[in-house]
Amino acid sequence: MLGALMNFLRACWRPSSERYVHTGSDVVGRQDGLLWYKDSGQHINGEFSMAVVQANNLLEDQSQIESGPLSSLDSGPYGTFIGVYDGHGGPETSRYINEHLFPHLKSKSSFKPKWFTTEQQSMSADVIRKAFQATEEGFHSLVAKQWPMKPQIAAVGSCCLVGVVCGGTLYVANLGDSRVVLGRLVKATGEVLAVQLSVEHNACVESIRQELRSLHPDDSQIVVLKHNVWRVKGLIQVSRSVGDVYLKKAEFNREPLYTKFRLREPFKKPILSADPSISVQPLQPNDQFLIFASDGLWEHLSNQEAVDLVHGHPRNGSARRLVKAALQEAARKREMRYSDLKKIDRGVRRHFHDDITVIVVFLDSNLVSKASSKVPVLSLRGGGISLPANSLAPCATPTELGNS
Repeated sequence: MLGALMNFLRACWRPSSERYVHTGSDVVGRQDGLLWYKDSGQHINGEFSMAVVQANNLLEDQSQIESGPLSSLDSGPYGTFIGVYDGHGGPETSRYINEHLFPHLKSKSSFKPKWFTTEQQSMSADVIRKAFQATEEGFHSLVAKQWPMKPQIAAVGSCCLVGVVCGGTLYVANLGDSRVVLGRLVKATGEVLAVQLSVEHNACVESIRQELRSLHPDDSQIVVLKHNVWRVKGLIQVSRSVGDVYLKKAEFNREPLYTKFRLREPFKKPILSADPSISVQPLQPNDQFLIFASDGLWEHLSNQEAVDLVHGHPRNGSARRLVKAALQEAARKREMRYSDLKKIDRGVRRHFHDDITVIVVFLDSNLVSKASSKVPVLSLRGGGISLPANSLAPCATPTELGNS
């Protein structure tokens, strides 16, 4: 009770821009128990819908949508940035990404060669890769600084899924097993097909296990089947992430880190990677929408089921509808009613499903290729914190503010 009271008092003393607005307004979304949602909003290339449901004691999923200038230059480029960060071992890494990745991207995309004109786009796969690298390096520095007081932060990491819509082009970058799926209209039939755009780095995928074995030929235990789940070194399912420094730098794989994270043999090169898989493709007029979601959604819904659910209903509330469908399926698997599942509190809820984040981005073909400075800037983080441009305010959810 005392801890909850202290967290409540701390929340009350936060700057007003950091507090969740508990009103009937949908400006920064609404709260329903462990579910936060914003049913509809406008981004520079169309509309969007966003929802987050908490399962862990502390919300480990973080997310954001930013729309407007994608560099620190007034001249652009203009577009929409979507980020889904699925943390594991704690919320520190996903929060760090939420605060630092987009500013890094804006700074990297501001450096144009002198032969570029202001009309030419400076967004590229290289810009995104450098933003990931800067974020990873920044978190490593944070771990080194906090190691003497908080050594367990070395075992905290996060998947990182990013999409950028800019100049009629879609850039997708991914570390880990979050996923983005495109809904593409087939004009001949009127169907909307699901097209997965992201590469997943999970040891349950045979090609990922082969990749790990080829990178570590002298380590027979690089992937281990443990409790019927393939894990890297028997510890973690994903092979690429931000953070998880204990499996990237040997100096952080020692006491006082918990024994369960310490490897018996020292390693000379990083076991996990922070190099994202990046794809670049032009958007077509029949590309209808994008579903960005953490692994918690895809544990319960297939790509096509998710696309059909979005396509078969009004745009308003699409993300919340996907979250509800996943929770209904999670309840069905445990032979319980959805209404009973909703009564289970965070922490205990993790035994039934993971944190789930969904961002549905609808693409207006007329706007995708004509994004300009005339559209208002949007900056929204999952959990309801709406930030002014260039703000790096801490990202806390209403549930955490009241009950941590």
